[in-house]
Amino acid sequence: MTTELDRLPQSFLRSTWSNFLGNSPEWYKTVILGFLVVNVLVYYGLGSTLGPKVVGWMLVLEFIFTLAMALKCYPLLPGGLLAIQGVAIGLTSPKTVIHEVELNFEVILLLIFMVAGIYFLKDLLMFIFTKIVIRIRSKTRLSLAFCFMAAILSAFLDALTVTAVVITVAAGFYGVYHRVASGKQFSDDHDHADDQNVCETNETDLEEFRRFLRNLMMHAAVGTALGGVTTTVGEPQNLLISGVVGWEFVPFIIAMAPVTLPVFIVGMMTCVACEKFKILSYGAQLPPRVRAILEQYDDEQTSKRTPKDNVSLIWQGAVVLFLVLALGFHVAAVGLIGLAVIVLSTVFTGVTEEHRIGHAFEEALPFTALLGVFFAIVAVINDQQLFQPVIQWVFQQSEQAQIPLFYIANGVLSMISDNVFVATVYISEVKDAFAAGDITRQQFENLAIAINTGTNIPSVATPNGQAAFLFLLTSALAPLIRLSYTRMLVLALPYTITMSITGLLAVIFILPRFS
Repeated sequence: MTTELDRLPQSFLRSTWSNFLGNSPEWYKTVILGFLVVNVLVYYGLGSTLGPKVVGWMLVLEFIFTLAMALKCYPLLPGGLLAIQGVAIGLTSPKTVIHEVELNFEVILLLIFMVAGIYFLKDLLMFIFTKIVIRIRSKTRLSLAFCFMAAILSAFLDALTVTAVVITVAAGFYGVYHRVASGKQFSDDHDHADDQNVCETNETDLEEFRRFLRNLMMHAAVGTALGGVTTTVGEPQNLLISGVVGWEFVPFIIAMAPVTLPVFIVGMMTCVACEKFKILSYGAQLPPRVRAILEQYDDEQTSKRTPKDNVSLIWQGAVVLFLVLALGFHVAAVGLIGLAVIVLSTVFTGVTEEHRIGHAFEEALPFTALLGVFFAIVAVINDQQLFQPVIQWVFQQSEQAQIPLFYIANGVLSMISDNVFVATVYISEVKDAFAAGDITRQQFENLAIAINTGTNIPSVATPNGQAAFLFLLTSALAPLIRLSYTRMLVLALPYTITMSITGLLAVIFILPRFS
């Protein structure tokens, strides 16, 4: 006779499997568990020489898979399991992981504080961008405006900050329409992730609005890459490379211009072409009923705005000015400036309750944790020297061929890994070669240009390469507008092709003329 005690192990295992990765599909749970088992078998089956290298690459590809399936399960969970296993079996060590975290500590501070700071400026951002979206009726012009503004801001601020701004704006637009499409008023509480109450007559407009927002988000995300590559402060690796070579702010812009200027022009032309010719699902228009609701929302907000609200907007504008000046003059680390933004924007807008302040951190902290897992994967790449064979092969080529090969190698590796890490590895190798007298000063500078542009431009191909893209993919907005990993790949493809080829041609034909 079966007793409750006899059934306990079976019940325990069934419940554990049900809890494992929560509501993820059964096939997804099986795949992740299979990864963990196969990694161990391959690691110990191939021996101490070949095993770690092979499993290292397997771990990188498996982590990319978890990013691709972000809508099935937040990558922090399965990616974290893979990272823990990498440390447990000896592919890397906690010491290397914490070293990678320390190297990127300013990025972590940026995510924690700056994204939260932008949250407290959302009223002003919604006010400004609602006017822009309503008044610019041409989708092509609007897309170009988003791409251009993101590029200019990213050149002098930071790509993650700019992305956080655009995400806040897009989420605000989506929330306004989704609430009305569900039969509610602008001021009603509402769960934007729940489509059950969306009226049938609004479903088509909702889907088209999602496409519209996906288009704008990708144009803006690519814009951050176009602007970020041009200056020392645009991306973290730019500052690293400029420090190694000895370029100041203006010399860095001039050195990169033979490559970045043609790429910028082609990027903007690609934006226009994508919208004009409706390439790969671009060209989605703002549905008339959605536009009417946004106009109605703008009118209602204007009519309801009290003197206190107007003063709050003025102070938010003052904080934005402080933000731009502080970032432009680099008065402190970006994360610390973000902390100052939190303080100033809450002090002068009447936000004093702890729970309202705490809500601002909900968007950034899951991604910050995911970034920590990502650094653990980077630590595996570092300890196992997975990129070393590529570096050695490139240095074996002729001096003339090294420049485009460095551009290509950095571009390809940045598509599957962090572009900051790739740039760090390559610029260190080039610096050592210059110090040893193996290359000339001019070749040193040309290779530095190839590394910077190679890590920044082709890396738009996937969310892996750029933190801003990864932030967008794992944001709360992505599932709302159905922006999956695969869709990001498809939407980025026209830019990847045109910008990467333009950068390569510039490195081969234009850069030597300015050397």
